[in-house]
Amino acid sequence: MQLLNVLEWAHTAYRGARPDGAGEGSGDLTVVVLPPREAMTRGQLRRMAELARDEGIAVRWEEARGGAGAPLRTVASLLGPLRRAERIVVGDPFSRYVQLLLSLARTGGDAPAAPGGVVVVDDGTATMEFVTQLARGERLVRWHRKGAGGARAALFAPVSASARRRMTPSAHRRVEVFSSMPVEAPEHVPVVRNDFAWTRARFGPPALTGGTDLVGTSLVETGVVDPERYLEAVASLARAHGATRYFAHRRESARKLHRIAAGTGLEIVRPDLPLELVARRGPIGRTILSFPSTVVHTLPLALAGTGVTVAVCDVDPAWLTEGASPRARGFLSGVTGTARGVRRLPSAPPAS
Repeated sequence: MQLLNVLEWAHTAYRGARPDGAGEGSGDLTVVVLPPREAMTRGQLRRMAELARDEGIAVRWEEARGGAGAPLRTVASLLGPLRRAERIVVGDPFSRYVQLLLSLARTGGDAPAAPGGVVVVDDGTATMEFVTQLARGERLVRWHRKGAGGARAALFAPVSASARRRMTPSAHRRVEVFSSMPVEAPEHVPVVRNDFAWTRARFGPPALTGGTDLVGTSLVETGVVDPERYLEAVASLARAHGATRYFAHRRESARKLHRIAAGTGLEIVRPDLPLELVARRGPIGRTILSFPSTVVHTLPLALAGTGVTVAVCDVDPAWLTEGASPRARGFLSGVTGTARGVRRLPSAPPAS
């Protein structure tokens, strides 16, 4: 999703640079991918990297998590480009790796620098929390995390503080947010609206199946929602709305997906690209159901004018685990309540 939004940002930032609209004149943009170990995410990233190269963007694939010496090798290889860069585009401001690399960049430091500054592109609902914490001057912590983070967080605190300063505007620092999410940025932080113009120009419009598709989430995997309650809610939604397909989140476990398929009869689909692109290419259901997640904000934009209805099902507070962070309930409610162009559904009743 971060890489998709870099492509959307490049389309907006370089729009009109080339008469044919292809590549958007962004040949001076280099994307650095720091892939995780998880196989499904790596596969999606490789597909997105291919699309980026098709747009004339240089892509560096850095195995930053490939062993004990990998972090040092990655930092050493990127130090020169980071120091020379006039503008740094950040996909995940909560990532410690990203924070470390940002602290090494010339742009965003305390000395006068080039006017390009720092751009934070969308990372979905996490962007809402990032902007809120930035406005309050708080330590950057993902919304679903509980507690202070332990000894590792304490050791990393100086680097995190440095990165937070570099993402805070000043006389020497220009900071911009590129987002499709409903965010209210601090003063002097401009927000550029991401309306998925590149996605809509590049793909579709999709063929519609006439049925209903259900979108999965990682709320169980992040420890926010109880697994059994989630499975009950999925079964109830599928039964009530006649859903036939379940688009799995990249973090959902094979065991959980097997239980969903066996208990509901839903066809499990593991997308090889972000859902915004999969839906735009089609075929896709005329109705898409989702729990509170990024897609309730992005799919209405990506699918504008196609006749697809996006509906969001609230998360009942009773579904939350004991380990869910105190912010979880309010945050999920805010994700649902601020979504535009979607139909709201009540919490799913138990399936019978």
